[in-house]
Amino acid sequence: MKILAIESSCDETAAAVVENGRTVLSSCVASQIEMHTIYGGVVPEIASRKHVEAVTALAEQALAQAGLSQREIDAIAVTYAPGLIGALLVGVNFAKGVALALDLPLIPVHHVRGHIAANYITHPDLEPPFVCLCVSGGTSAIVDVQTYTRMKILGSTRDDAAGECFDKVARVLGIGYPGGGPMDRLSEGGDFSKYTLPQAHVQGAELDLSFSGLKTAALNLIHHAQQTGEALDLPSFAASFGQAVSDSLVPRTMQAAKLLGYGKIAVAGGVAANRRIRQDLQAACARSGDVLYLPELGLCGDNAAMIGAQGYYEFLDGKRAGWDLNAYATRDISAG
Repeated sequence: MKILAIESSCDETAAAVVENGRTVLSSCVASQIEMHTIYGGVVPEIASRKHVEAVTALAEQALAQAGLSQREIDAIAVTYAPGLIGALLVGVNFAKGVALALDLPLIPVHHVRGHIAANYITHPDLEPPFVCLCVSGGTSAIVDVQTYTRMKILGSTRDDAAGECFDKVARVLGIGYPGGGPMDRLSEGGDFSKYTLPQAHVQGAELDLSFSGLKTAALNLIHHAQQTGEALDLPSFAASFGQAVSDSLVPRTMQAAKLLGYGKIAVAGGVAANRRIRQDLQAACARSGDVLYLPELGLCGDNAAMIGAQGYYEFLDGKRAGWDLNAYATRDISAG
């Protein structure tokens, strides 16, 4: 089964053709990073307009790279939630138009479910059930992936997402947007124990996360150094910050894995590219005996291949959308 997938939840327009949920025939991404870097973050109105400009040509490019005609596509999958509402609507309306014109099934896909499905592309042997740590600019959650389409959140952030914190700290440092990559590169050679940064624990919800205190402490440390003229060891600061994020994510993920006993852990989302988090998870899994599944770096960020992968399993589960499909800025992963 060949699915044309569309992703436009934030600041990257993407189209891909995926066969049977595991084989990527093409994957095209039009990034808006250069435009939004000027403003230090995503401007929703600009993102929506850029999606409108790019989506048609990108879908045609995906078909061409796959060597397929429109009539050789079996279904259309599209991200419908969560994300920037204007950006999502561009992709949803485009997908509805294509599905209607070609008389094809329309498959709505939850963005975070798509990130989880990126692991199916990298690891053809991976099958549910497993525990998945989902970490990105808008999401930080530990998910019980019971089947391909039945999922339950075990713990999530009570405030900021880990990726959002990387973005804001990087913006104050003036090292680029999005912040995860620049912070990761800056941390190379740094002393991860030089700066003490806080970790939050949610009373009565041991698997829940909180990053607002860490973000505030990091920003206060930067501002204090700027105001007093104190030299901040930037590599060590970035390393310490990354370690603090990892120290919040990894132990809770391992606790969830022990609780469920699946023996398999996956990671998903843009922050899954972070070297410290990957290394700490690898070390923790080596101790616990759990098998760790990491998506390839090119599939950590937003892309349409992951939407096509998850779309296949949603289709097999009987999920279809009508022409009244709407976009949603927020949507629980368990609701699909």
